[in-house]
Amino acid sequence: MNNYFNEIKKNFGFGCMRLPMSGDAIDIEQTKQMVHEFIANGFNYFDTAHGYLSERSEPTLKTCLTGRYPRESYVLTDKLTDFFFKKQEDIRPLFEKQLEICGVEYFDFYLMHAQSRRNFDFFKQCRAYETAFELKAEGKIRHVGLSFHDTADFLDRILTEYPQIEVVQLQLNYLDFDDPAVQSRLCYEVCVKHGKPVIVMEPIKGGHLINLPEKALPLVESLGVSPANLALRFAASCDNVFMVLSGMSSIEQMRENVSFMKDFHPLSERERAVAHQVAAVFKGENIIPCTACRYCVDGCPKKISIPDLFACLNTKRHFNDWNADYYYNNVHTKNKGKASDCVKCGKCEKACPQKLNIRDLLEDVVGEFERKSK
Repeated sequence: MNNYFNEIKKNFGFGCMRLPMSGDAIDIEQTKQMVHEFIANGFNYFDTAHGYLSERSEPTLKTCLTGRYPRESYVLTDKLTDFFFKKQEDIRPLFEKQLEICGVEYFDFYLMHAQSRRNFDFFKQCRAYETAFELKAEGKIRHVGLSFHDTADFLDRILTEYPQIEVVQLQLNYLDFDDPAVQSRLCYEVCVKHGKPVIVMEPIKGGHLINLPEKALPLVESLGVSPANLALRFAASCDNVFMVLSGMSSIEQMRENVSFMKDFHPLSERERAVAHQVAAVFKGENIIPCTACRYCVDGCPKKISIPDLFACLNTKRHFNDWNADYYYNNVHTKNKGKASDCVKCGKCEKACPQKLNIRDLLEDVVGEFERKSK
């Protein structure tokens, strides 16, 4: 692994796309305590983006991290997201705004966010990569990378065009590893080919690898480890991975994760076999593999809370939880769009990292929660 990552103390990072909430507000006091314990246990890597948590993630980090700890005590990653600039001239002001909001003078890592066929040409037209390299030369960025959601051949194209890229953030977990839609393994192998270390996002696939199907849970329990333990260690066991991120919604989740990542041990052959078996169980179920990244919601003209509606459908179908009807009708669609409001524009599907057929799946939601209630 390249020696410029020596400032990173361990291979487990605090992902700030998800944070503890109190109603609709971020629980600042609990987040402060989580940050304190995370650092006290020897971890120092934090990951955010301008749009995370409706633009509240960055200022929360200033309150809970950068305003309370010396700059050399933590590593901070931020991202350039296409929703927030329209031309090259917008990038530097946006970047300076991010530095100010986060309360820092430089970012350790700055990633071109969610690169894919959908937006790569736009980034090129705006000279986004070149601007990031200039900012690195000025000392405002230490390392330039990208986060990626597309096929392995397209990742190979980007890394060939921009060999200056130092790291790649990929979705990688044991459910997606051999999935032809996500291509985790193939993308990982492209990074190995180009000599680019990998940062892992979605190692527990938005919670799916913690809330296991009924048939899968005994398989993991037979190992004497928790589902989170198996999922995070699977990702961290890949040789070219230097960081595994986890978005943690409570201090209990953080403490559990820290407990087994503090003294990390790669998966055994038996544990790998069980991970493969659990993935097979998932594929036999009809669970919508939405990770609740909410990229689909940002561009929806009807403001449909798509991940929440999919969560309701998963809960109803696979756990026979009739509370799902209440949440669908009285929480998630009370003041915003129902699934039947979808106008089939397809913006959600273009933005979806999981390549889900969202429009068809919303029809399933309509059939379960709306037609049956009429």
